[in-house]
Amino acid sequence: MAFGDLLEQVGSTGRFQVLHVTLLCMPILMMASHNLLQNFVASVPPHHCSVHRNLSLSSLSPEQVLLLTVPQDIKNSRPERCLRYAAPQWQLLSENGTYSLKVKRDSSNDTEDLLDAELQGCKDGWEYSMTEMSSTIISEWDLVCDLRSLKQMGQTIYMGGVLVGAVIFGGLSDRFGRRFLLLISNLLMAVGGTCAAFSTSFSVFCLFRFITGMALSGLGLNSFSLIVEWIPTRVRTVVGTGTGYCYTMGQLILAVVAYFIRDWRWLTLAVSVPFYITFLYSWWFLESARWLVLNRKSEQAVKNLKTVARINGRREEGDRINLEMLQDSMKKEMSCSQGSYSVVDLLRTPTMRNITICLSAVWFSTSFAYYGLSMDLQKFGVDIYLIQVIFGAVDIPAKVVVTVSMSIFGRRPSQCAALILSGVTILINILVPYEKQTVRTTLAVLGKGCLAASFNCCYLYSGELYPTIIRQNGMGWVSMMARVGAMVAPMVLLLGEAVPWLPGFIYGVAPILSGVVAIYLPETLGAPLPDTIQDGKMQSYHLNKRCYTWSVFKRSEEDQIDT
Repeated sequence: MAFGDLLEQVGSTGRFQVLHVTLLCMPILMMASHNLLQNFVASVPPHHCSVHRNLSLSSLSPEQVLLLTVPQDIKNSRPERCLRYAAPQWQLLSENGTYSLKVKRDSSNDTEDLLDAELQGCKDGWEYSMTEMSSTIISEWDLVCDLRSLKQMGQTIYMGGVLVGAVIFGGLSDRFGRRFLLLISNLLMAVGGTCAAFSTSFSVFCLFRFITGMALSGLGLNSFSLIVEWIPTRVRTVVGTGTGYCYTMGQLILAVVAYFIRDWRWLTLAVSVPFYITFLYSWWFLESARWLVLNRKSEQAVKNLKTVARINGRREEGDRINLEMLQDSMKKEMSCSQGSYSVVDLLRTPTMRNITICLSAVWFSTSFAYYGLSMDLQKFGVDIYLIQVIFGAVDIPAKVVVTVSMSIFGRRPSQCAALILSGVTILINILVPYEKQTVRTTLAVLGKGCLAASFNCCYLYSGELYPTIIRQNGMGWVSMMARVGAMVAPMVLLLGEAVPWLPGFIYGVAPILSGVVAIYLPETLGAPLPDTIQDGKMQSYHLNKRCYTWSVFKRSEEDQIDT
């Protein structure tokens, strides 16, 4: 690729690239904090109905009051969460003011009285046992019982914002540049998160979470593009994996921050304030020279390349680059990039259509199963801070393995294997009895690790498959499909109330099917980054039909000799 030669001339792995990639990775550390924030700010504390307001039971202990006013859920051996007695059941107290379960079970009269006792909803609100968090949006706005589905709805709305952001920012950054949209995304993340922390109602909270989700999409897409478009082919795998590790570390940072900040408002503010800092230093970033050349801004591209050369200590090599040299070396790319490009171009040619359809399935199922496992930590019966650390830590070995696999076996087999293994692990987990929480948690962690490896692979893989002129449209589209999966995942959890094993079955089948679909993607190991749709077409043709191409070429050559 012509641009690759120019990048080598000014320094492709020098001080500029190190500083550039490092600063772009800083906000990625906090992206996981917003994606998984609901595990803490929306954790459901143990709760039960409040005591009747017109009753005075101050002479009794809290345990006795609970016994008289709230029935026991015999299945789970805990107070009912959404029902209470219409009147206190005084017969449950013995003569000395205590209560024995044995008395209740042996006394048929008491049992009949309890069965006939009138029950009612929690008309006077709920009481919460705030052991893990001092306050959550659940306890703040009573999102329990009839309103319990709003918890999942809140995450769905946030992911809806991420989806809309993928569509909007993906197209706008191809038109206005990566740097400009990155600045806007950082500012929106900071302001949206701050406003969400001071929300006065659940609807206002959801509104600003939606805005934050939009900004997060723009931040991820433009950061990734600026990273990929300023580094050479030979280090893309390592840098892409390093970027993925930033997200992994973000999960661990979230667990630590949440452990020390137990109030949901302060926690939301704590993970939002750092984006004010990233907004300030984002003014330093250089616009992608690839994008500048392909959008008829070659003068600025020359200036940026000379700046890179100066930072990398190659001022003389940079001074030799001029407008004529740049335009001459990028003549083919510039001629092919004439006109405007949109999402339609992702489906216009057979090659792009095949890539887009396959990647859509891969991103949807990866995100769908990933957030299906990650967004309901309380179901494992383990401390949510510990399980968050475990879920985050498993990404480290998973990404090491997939990085080695991508470099040795290629992107395609690595992608397929990660998806299929994750699906199989999730399906096996359905067969494990619910009482064996350790085994279930272990299998879930393995499945989550495979999905993290799949995410790491598809981010790099997609960036290599889409040409520069439509890369943001392509990344925006597949990111949108991922957010559709993330939006649907919380809703699938609600099916578990009717059929307990159904969510796990759906979460397991989806990645297996997409792993099979991924077989039809072209391999990109060692291939140069395509700049135009024609480059992408030739890349696919040469890498996947090499034998066929050679045979056709030889046959054509022999025919010409005969002629």
